[in-house]
Amino acid sequence: MGHRLSRIVTRTGDSGTTGLGDGSRVDKDSLRIAAIGGVDELNSSIGALLAEPLPDAVAALLIDVQHDLFDLGGELSIPGHAAVSADHVIRLEQAVEKINSGLSPLKEFILPGGTRPAALAHVARTVCRRAERAVVALARQETLSQHGRVYLNRLSDLLFVIARQLNRASGVPDVLWHKGRSRGTATR
Repeated sequence: MGHRLSRIVTRTGDSGTTGLGDGSRVDKDSLRIAAIGGVDELNSSIGALLAEPLPDAVAALLIDVQHDLFDLGGELSIPGHAAVSADHVIRLEQAVEKINSGLSPLKEFILPGGTRPAALAHVARTVCRRAERAVVALARQETLSQHGRVYLNRLSDLLFVIARQLNRASGVPDVLWHKGRSRGTATR
């Protein structure tokens, strides 16, 4: 990278455009920039989760995910470039299966919550879904590698099971959704 980031204030984006990795410029509200921004927001959300006390294996997995997301952002910033592969997706699938195998089967829908780390994992999951929607929207307009899109889909699954695992490890049950609870009743 050399001295590429030595100058932070460049003023090149003051006109409402930004540069891509290939040197081209696009509007800051383009679908491509929305997708890049969604992935960046997701990475930041995972960074907030990593600021919590987590089991070492979960932290290591999430740090790997952060690097993958940075690569995916790079992929999105260079039209035609591919950085996320089927191997990335398989790694997430294996992690989901491993974590989920230690959890009780779900019989009810669950609500985001429980411990603070679990709640932050749920926030990251919803941010992941938003990033995925932005990438899907871009893929309707431009050619993208499908692996990045699939990766985000698997990542939301991973964040869901991580949230459940974090609650379980703390001895806190999943927060269950109760049908009919909000039917005009003012209960706590």
